[in-house]
Amino acid sequence: MTRIRQRTAQRLKESQKTAAFLTTFNEVDMSRLISFRKKNKDAALEKHGVKLGYMGPMARASALALKEIPAINASIEGEDTIVYRDYVDLSVAAAIPKGLVTPVLRNTESRSILEIEKGIAELVKKARDGKLTMGDMTGGSFTISNSGLWGSLFGTPIINVPQTAVLGTYGIQDRPVAINGQVKVRPMMYIALTYDHRLVDGREAVTFLTLIKKYLEEPETILLSL
Repeated sequence: MTRIRQRTAQRLKESQKTAAFLTTFNEVDMSRLISFRKKNKDAALEKHGVKLGYMGPMARASALALKEIPAINASIEGEDTIVYRDYVDLSVAAAIPKGLVTPVLRNTESRSILEIEKGIAELVKKARDGKLTMGDMTGGSFTISNSGLWGSLFGTPIINVPQTAVLGTYGIQDRPVAINGQVKVRPMMYIALTYDHRLVDGREAVTFLTLIKKYLEEPETILLSL
């Protein structure tokens, strides 16, 4: 086993032994976000040199939702202390040949969608080039895992302790859905939140996912100018 694989195995078993896992699901109609991306991706690349994808909006939506549900961005320290944060240091799960790594994008809450996309791209490149430092890997407060890149429909992501929750995002598929009493085909995506039930109650977890759904289905609520 590589050192990365050994460390990943150690952390995941530690997570299973420590947290009280529970996962809740929702689904998102990606129609408007897909249209926004198609309309603006060329301008974003030309003006800013940034490839506009879905991680930027997802991270921005998460940062906004974490402000409203601070327990999901908190952690338990010791036996009875809860530490709340007024910032979002976002861990982004990235698969590289040596294993899974989670580099951290600092202060995501103060970044625009394009700044988030650029920051994530830089971290992923460092990961693939084997240039991540310990500083790049430590201190995250919340994680997003995007296994939809490889075609996953849905799953139950595992918490990166001492964090309290992880958001899983999955593949976009055209599916029939009921809209105003009519069946229509829409590009739908499942999202999942695994959370530590010691700190986060079901109401908070469900509210958090509902906010993510709202922000992604109404992208004007999270957009900053390109």
